[in-house]
Amino acid sequence: MHIRYGYDITISCEQATPAILMLDVHPDRRGDLVQPDTPEVTALADGASLSTEPFIDPFGNIARRLLVPAGGARLTAAGMIHDPGFPEVLPLDAAATLPQDLPKEALPFLAGSRYCETDRLMALAWERFGTVPAGGRQVQAVCDLVHGHLRFDYMAARSTRTAAEAWDERTGVCRDFAHLALTLCRCLNIPARYVTGYLGDIGLPAVPEPMDFSAWFEVLLEGRWHAFDARHNRPRIGRTPVARGRDAADVAMISTFGAHRLESFAVITEEVEGDRFPQTAGERRDHWQAMSRFRNAG
Repeated sequence: MHIRYGYDITISCEQATPAILMLDVHPDRRGDLVQPDTPEVTALADGASLSTEPFIDPFGNIARRLLVPAGGARLTAAGMIHDPGFPEVLPLDAAATLPQDLPKEALPFLAGSRYCETDRLMALAWERFGTVPAGGRQVQAVCDLVHGHLRFDYMAARSTRTAAEAWDERTGVCRDFAHLALTLCRCLNIPARYVTGYLGDIGLPAVPEPMDFSAWFEVLLEGRWHAFDARHNRPRIGRTPVARGRDAADVAMISTFGAHRLESFAVITEEVEGDRFPQTAGERRDHWQAMSRFRNAG
């Protein structure tokens, strides 16, 4: 199947302000792009086109440097990505790796970070999950607890809320669900990292709220990273990562070195009409053959 995605964001500032954008689809999925999501940036004052300088950050994400002129800028992008179209399969039977056997690249995702206070939640994690088999079932048990403990509320969003504060306040948005769940996993010696990206209501009834970027987390089990989602707590279709890091501080969509205001914000993630995911064995066979030809052509 094909998924159409993109954004339209307007920010204003009183004076020229340096910024870093992190809005491109992650390099891991760029081989699946049917239509690249090349950003267009225009000055609000005169409509002039502005250039960005792309680079790869320490976590392997695509970031872009930009000097936002006085008055502000409009940021837009529209892309299309090829997706298998199947619901995710959770690795419930995958085992956790002992800390001494983990690759060194995974070790930063065991430690506490800006929004993830492993020291404050360690006792809670072992009290609730210490007897659950270490691995996928333990991670799912974490998701079940967080999903039931927190109440999702856009009006309760707060950029400074930490994992421990989310536990105490029992409310938050998708980033809070992700922060709390991944922190509990780190306490249990399972490497966990924060992910932000696109996630539409594909295969589900559409929700009335405006679309937004989503947040979930990934854990390392048996040498592979696997996505888990404590907010939705069910396998989804079409999850498309933009950036990964220790927590939300590493993957901010827009970071400015000076004051700015977010004037407008719109995100789209939707299945291309008429391009349905395969339902039967024959359709799945044809789908995978077509995808193989697509990859070879690229």
